[in-house]
Amino acid sequence: MASSDIQVKELEKRASGQAFELILSPRSKESVPEFPLSPPKKKDLSLEEIQKKLEAAEERRKSHEAEVLKQLAEKREHEKEVLQKAIEENNNFSKMAEEKLKTTLLLYLTDDIYCFLQDKHIEEVRKNKESKDPADETEAD
Repeated sequence: MASSDIQVKELEKRASGQAFELILSPRSKESVPEFPLSPPKKKDLSLEEIQKKLEAAEERRKSHEAEVLKQLAEKREHEKEVLQKAIEENNNFSKMAEEKLKTTLLLYLTDDIYCFLQDKHIEEVRKNKESKDPADETEAD
């Protein structure tokens, strides 16, 4: 398109910029388009070239499929590892909780036994004191 085919008309000026209107003249029938109307013809491929392209495409497909399968296998392996770690942590937590419970129970039982024995001792001392004859005390003086 030549520059004579275009007219520029200034519309208005503003602080933010300018506005223009471009007027294109109609295309004449004699003008030759700058690009071909039909796509360029491809060269005819031989049967051997077609076969090579098909084989290359099949190799790319197989390679892509293998890569996808590899990624899936890695993802599954990672999921197994995460699950195994969670199971281990759960087991460890359960063991620790059980040990703490046993220790606490043992402390309570030991404390109860100690209190029981102490009460028994106090009771024995009291019985011994009460069973002593007051006459025995006066003779000792």
